[in-house]
Amino acid sequence: MNLIEEENGQKKDHINEIVLSEDVQRAIEQVLQSSDPLDQPDFNPTDYINQLFPNEQSLSNIDEVISKMECDISLIDDNIRSVVRGQVNTGENGRVALKEAQQSLTQLFSLITDIKSRAEKTEDMVKEITRDIKQLDSAKNNLTYAITTLNHLHMLVGGVENLKRLSERRQYGEVLNPLQAIIEVNQHFQQYSEISQIQTLSAQVQQIQSELATQITDDFKNFFSPTSHSNANRMTLTQLKDACQVASVLDKPVKKNILKWFINLQLQEYMQLFHENQDIAWLDKIDKRYAWVKRHLLDFEEKFGTVFPTDWEVSERITVQFCTNTREELSKIIARRKTEIDVKLLLFAIQKTANFEQLLDKRFNGTTLVEATSEEVRQERGSFNNLIGSCFKPYLDIYTDSIDRELTALIDQFAQQNQQMVVPKEINPGIIPNCADLFVFYKKCMVQCMQLSNEKPMYDLVLLFKRYLREYAIKVLEARIPKPQPPNTTTSSISSSMSLLTKDFQNLSTAAGQVIHNFLKEGETPRFSSEDMRKICYILATAEYCLETVQQLEDKLKEKIDKQYISKVDLSDEKDVYHRIISNCIQLLVHDLDAACEQSLLLMTKIAWHSISNVGDQSGFVNQIITNLKQTVPVIRDNLANSRKYYTQFCHKFVNSFIPKYINTLYRLRPTSSGSSSASGSAALVASASSSNLAEGGNSTTSGGNILGCEQLLLDTHSLKTVLMDLPSIGSQVQRKPPASYTKVVVKGMAKAEMIIKVVMQPVHPASLYIEQYLKLMPESSVVEFHKILEMKNVRKIEQQQLVEAYKRACPQLQQQQTPTTSSSSGTHHAESGNVSQPSETTSGGNSTQSQQIAAAAAAISGAGSSIMALGDSLMDKGRIKKIENLIKNRLPN
Repeated sequence: MNLIEEENGQKKDHINEIVLSEDVQRAIEQVLQSSDPLDQPDFNPTDYINQLFPNEQSLSNIDEVISKMECDISLIDDNIRSVVRGQVNTGENGRVALKEAQQSLTQLFSLITDIKSRAEKTEDMVKEITRDIKQLDSAKNNLTYAITTLNHLHMLVGGVENLKRLSERRQYGEVLNPLQAIIEVNQHFQQYSEISQIQTLSAQVQQIQSELATQITDDFKNFFSPTSHSNANRMTLTQLKDACQVASVLDKPVKKNILKWFINLQLQEYMQLFHENQDIAWLDKIDKRYAWVKRHLLDFEEKFGTVFPTDWEVSERITVQFCTNTREELSKIIARRKTEIDVKLLLFAIQKTANFEQLLDKRFNGTTLVEATSEEVRQERGSFNNLIGSCFKPYLDIYTDSIDRELTALIDQFAQQNQQMVVPKEINPGIIPNCADLFVFYKKCMVQCMQLSNEKPMYDLVLLFKRYLREYAIKVLEARIPKPQPPNTTTSSISSSMSLLTKDFQNLSTAAGQVIHNFLKEGETPRFSSEDMRKICYILATAEYCLETVQQLEDKLKEKIDKQYISKVDLSDEKDVYHRIISNCIQLLVHDLDAACEQSLLLMTKIAWHSISNVGDQSGFVNQIITNLKQTVPVIRDNLANSRKYYTQFCHKFVNSFIPKYINTLYRLRPTSSGSSSASGSAALVASASSSNLAEGGNSTTSGGNILGCEQLLLDTHSLKTVLMDLPSIGSQVQRKPPASYTKVVVKGMAKAEMIIKVVMQPVHPASLYIEQYLKLMPESSVVEFHKILEMKNVRKIEQQQLVEAYKRACPQLQQQQTPTTSSSSGTHHAESGNVSQPSETTSGGNSTQSQQIAAAAAAISGAGSSIMALGDSLMDKGRIKKIENLIKNRLPN
């Protein structure tokens, strides 16, 4: 029963609960601001009661709380009641208000209608009042227009007769004003052209204009005609000046025809004097043309400068026509005598023409160029540039051909100078001087070509620049890069020793020793001299200068050349050529330093590391490497003082080449002590030739033993790491911190070498612990490296196979890799590790010639071992073979 009541109570509370939206709630809070908990939207009765009665003692005043609540409820009820009652008459009040609004609208509409009718009556009254005024105003306008028309007609009738009389007397100063007025009045009467009298007057005006045009033209011809000096009717300069003013008022063709005739008359002497058949018309006397027009313009302006109106621009028109005639005449002469033009004559003519055109630009404003009828004249509006010089553009290939010949001679001269190239004695020699000479010549050609044309001739010049930049790189820079000479000893010496070995068995020991000696000498790589290294740095610095200057040249060419050729200007191929030269020089320096260290690494393989009894200072091969570095690196650094980025690149490439070689050399060593071993005579011979203490065959080795050799190697490796870290500043009084990227390469590479030595120092038993240590020290290793390290430890073949299988189980991801089989490839890899003649083990970056020589030497030694074994089995006993082995060992260099 209690459960049912509780459920009914919950439903009742849910029904009575009022849920308001957030907007409504905010509006209520703004209107009814209250801090009473009962007014809060999240009111909780239970929490409120617990707040009033926190404990049992507080229940003592429950009656007071109930009384207060009842009082509040009564107040709320009264408020609700008053509000409800106040809303009873709301509907009735609304209806009354609506009725009153409708009555007001009706009254307003009637008022508007009344106002409209009164406005219409007022408008009719105003029209009646102003009707007479409008008629009077219209009559006034008509009368004024009639008077004006009569005045114009009077002016037209009287002016026609007056103009005829004045024109016959050639009183052009008095003709000007009436003529302007009559022309304007005649245009006014064109709307009455259907009236016969108006037609007659208009025809008379046209006839007067035509007669004036003819008369003024004849007067001009009579005045300037050479045969009319004695004519009594010849006009004065004042009349001529007034005639020009009248011609300006007449139709435009009148002025145009007078100017055309007058300009041709002024240039008549020029056309005869500089006719194409005259000697003075050739390009070598082109400056005389311009001198003539200058004198003629000065003479014309002195005599007739005040006659012609300023807006006629007669001097400029004469000059424009002179330029047009000159261009046409020069085009015909050049086309006829093209074979007689050389580059000096062409440049002379172009330079004189350009100077004259610049003078014209300063003297005239170029307004008449817009009115020119020739398209070639109007294409350069407002400028005299190329107004004459455009006739030379089709023949500018003569200039580019000349530049081609000059550049060919210049490059050949540089190549001859380069044969006696001597690097300056100072520490930082700079660049080859003729490199700067080449770019100075380029700049002169570019400036000169800009004066000629920045279109196709400039692009042809760009193509020439590209070609001779490549030729300079090949003939001057690459041709003088020192080349290392191949060693004097060839495989023929080995072959001759092998012949001696097979022919004379009595000198078997001597011949075998000679084979090994020749092989070791064959592996030597030629070194650059100090002068050669300085020359390589000299060429590298020059190539760097060329690379930077080529980029500047490309930017300048794109700035100067016409916009239609900008996208075609691309010197990226030429920049790649100089990049290649720089890279080649750096590679040669790296290879040379590598060659210096190879003999030290070879010496490293000859040390009996397994028999070292104590750990002392760093080994001799380390001292030899340090000596080579101190002899070579400072020379390169001093000569690349202005090319720090390429010196840093050299250091990067060297350590990236040297460290892998050093690690490969470590793999060939056997630094731990071994147990008893027995080997055949031939295997011992090959082992001694390759400086290895591990012979082919199943020798018994122990996992432990002497590890002092590993400790000495660890010490040497740390010494090399220290030296390589300081390599960029080695031998320098100023110590600089090497770049972070360089330090990272050295630390990573030499850390791997140290880890290899530490792994070799670990005992292989128990196998699981050894593999665990191996994976900790060399987490990125592979099965091939694991196999090499087991070879370094002289682990027996059977144990190697077991350890490799355990290593594969410990590294499941290596199951997919292709690994050599322990039965066949183990022995092969053993031979590769112990044989000094393998190219992959001796040098990782050597040239192909050296690799072939080493391979040939290896084949010769292998054949020597086979021959010795066969001969020993048939002719000698084991004691004699052992003696041969000892003799060969004694001949090996220490």
